[in-house]
Amino acid sequence: MSPAGPSGRPQRIALCGAGMIAGAHAAAAQVLGHQVVAVASRTPAKARQVADGRGAEVVPYDALPAGADLVVVATPPQCHADDALRMLDAGAAVLLEKPLCRTLEEADRLVEASRRHPGKLLYAENLAYAPVVQRVVSLASSVGALSHLEVRSLQGLPGWGAFTTDEWGGGALFDLGVHPLSVALLVANAAGKGRAVAVSATLRGGEDHGSDEHAELQVRFGDGFVAHVAASWQAGPEPQWDVQVAGASGVLRAELFPAVRLEYNGDDVHLPAPKGPVAVLEQLGYVAQLDSLVHDAATGNEPVMSAAFGREVLQVVLGAYTSAGRGGELVELPFRGPRDRTPLELWRAG
Repeated sequence: MSPAGPSGRPQRIALCGAGMIAGAHAAAAQVLGHQVVAVASRTPAKARQVADGRGAEVVPYDALPAGADLVVVATPPQCHADDALRMLDAGAAVLLEKPLCRTLEEADRLVEASRRHPGKLLYAENLAYAPVVQRVVSLASSVGALSHLEVRSLQGLPGWGAFTTDEWGGGALFDLGVHPLSVALLVANAAGKGRAVAVSATLRGGEDHGSDEHAELQVRFGDGFVAHVAASWQAGPEPQWDVQVAGASGVLRAELFPAVRLEYNGDDVHLPAPKGPVAVLEQLGYVAQLDSLVHDAATGNEPVMSAAFGREVLQVVLGAYTSAGRGGELVELPFRGPRDRTPLELWRAG
């Protein structure tokens, strides 16, 4: 972890969006010694709240990047592609919050833009930078031939945001579910399973809206192995996020909530102690994620969490919503359905 950018100069960072996650990125920037210089939001009061105490200016969206080296795009998913593309074309590096975007058409535009701007677009799957997840991935090959892989993110329905609106594009699976799905894909790849070739899913809706609040996926790989992924907003108030990996030679079990821990064959595995003032920012990967983008933007290296990886996750999600709309039918990957449909639209189309 560096105290500033590769040149030693603190990076100037702008926030496109001022919700809770934007605040987490701003705090990570502070840990790394970078400066938040501008904040834009549809709600000026939120922008002012995030800007206060950081010496940042509140600006309209069209004023971004406002002199920043790097912009965190944390707007609603329907805005992700346009906001990120505008920032890249203006010369800024972009940390693009999950989910990547809503449609394959948008995803392809982002992948192409990342080729034009090497190293400057990072898909914000923070768990890929979390020490506990990185340790699970590094140990995945040591358990032998996989017999079981299950990743779950279970919690209550968020009390903020527009997560269940049609404009958002999808519910629990689209928004929350990309976390466990990404971890499952990373672990499977580390264990030699390659890319997912098919997916089936069941979704359950909630009250007073047309979105999904609970999702269960079966992700199939080329050798027939099936990984299980669950994402729910219908669990209790205490979040439960965990990973279970079993093979011929061992068993891994990791937790991110309610506490961060990792076991291998029942024994605790040492994890690095957080060094900064806010442990959760390091434990969930926010600090390392931002630090990685600063270095990638300076060197032109493709981020570990690239736009291409975000597209890979999105196509599994689109296949899952299609499957759920067809009663759990197995849907082959790569996804060959409509390129301009959101996950909710595919679910409802059946």
